[in-house]
Amino acid sequence: MNRRVVITGLGAITPIGNNVKDLFDNVQAGKCGIDFITTFDTEAYTVKLAAPVKDFDPKNYMDPKEARRMDRFSQLAVAAAKEAVSDSGIDLEMINRERLGVIVGSGIGAIDDIEKETNTLRDKGPKRVNPLFIPMTITNMAAGNIAIRFGAKGICTNVVTACATGNNCIGEAFRSIKHGYSDIIIAGGTEGSITPLAIAGFQSLTALSTSKDPLRASIPFDKERDGFVMGEGAGVLILEEYDHAIARGARIYAEIVGYGSTCDAYHITSPSPDGDGGARAMKLAMEEAGITPKEVSYINAHGTSTPPNDRTETASIKQALGEEAYRVPISSSKSMFGHLLGAAGAVEAVVCVKAIENDFIPATIGLKVPDEECDLDYVPGTGRKAKISYAMSNSLGFGGHNATLIFKNMEV
Repeated sequence: MNRRVVITGLGAITPIGNNVKDLFDNVQAGKCGIDFITTFDTEAYTVKLAAPVKDFDPKNYMDPKEARRMDRFSQLAVAAAKEAVSDSGIDLEMINRERLGVIVGSGIGAIDDIEKETNTLRDKGPKRVNPLFIPMTITNMAAGNIAIRFGAKGICTNVVTACATGNNCIGEAFRSIKHGYSDIIIAGGTEGSITPLAIAGFQSLTALSTSKDPLRASIPFDKERDGFVMGEGAGVLILEEYDHAIARGARIYAEIVGYGSTCDAYHITSPSPDGDGGARAMKLAMEEAGITPKEVSYINAHGTSTPPNDRTETASIKQALGEEAYRVPISSSKSMFGHLLGAAGAVEAVVCVKAIENDFIPATIGLKVPDEECDLDYVPGTGRKAKISYAMSNSLGFGGHNATLIFKNMEV
């Protein structure tokens, strides 16, 4: 069974907008959501910048009591899911809830509450640890809380593949619908990890930018790049079987037609230098989509702004697309809102879908100094108006995880 899978709803909470409209308006404007960390004292840190969500109040999306039972990563996910479900126009009373699923993951989960309750244990003893500590912190709880909120009784799971989490969640949701196991899935990723321990950990790994200039911190493919900028947020898409969507008169944004998932099997943090794993993910996605490199209109790159990632992803794109790699416009949304880890692929999927809808190719806003090892068309500075037939989105995660999605314009 090979059924068509379309996108009928979008939701997002991000560093440059707490809904999809604001997010994409700011993408088109090339807004930078990076700023100095203010939630904790960074005096002892070499890293000073992050990309936080601004003005997010969970009580605007859920009951205050409900919010207190969730860590930030779950709050962000439920908020994004609420927008996506509303945007889809689904009447939850008119569908088979047993075929409504949730696949929403997080790369790290509730590190905020883990830190908080570790301090409570140390300072006040075991009896003072929050009795909801465990159900607040396990990473499946973003998906679980979404399922409870919307009565989704089908598949409910979370894929955890570090920075590839969002893409893998959407890809597995796509396959579940394509092969007949589900009719609708709420899919995406979420992360809330701008915390003292998380920043310290990535800082010790020398993965984060130490720039003091928000406009020169997350600069994918730029020769002066020195690491990624930690972001937070959530992206959620409503994936739906095509005939099911048509039958209820749904507005369709785009179609998902390809998904590739591979592993480098090389190193726990560094990508394989030859780019083979990422290239195979792209080739598998194109094969499933039934397209050639000539048909790819735009690539939303993983583009973290770390020296090895951008160099390796460039090599992967060249392997996968051959000479066409030099023709296809490529950009990294992380130049605007940093690296959202497990939420990155999901928010970038929202960006791809909106790019198709608006005939707009986003920019890599911080790119100023060309790198001879990154010699493709990375759309520096400002975005471009262009018809997008097929958009490819890459996510590459620690552990060697690679995941590629391909979205199709319904007019093609």
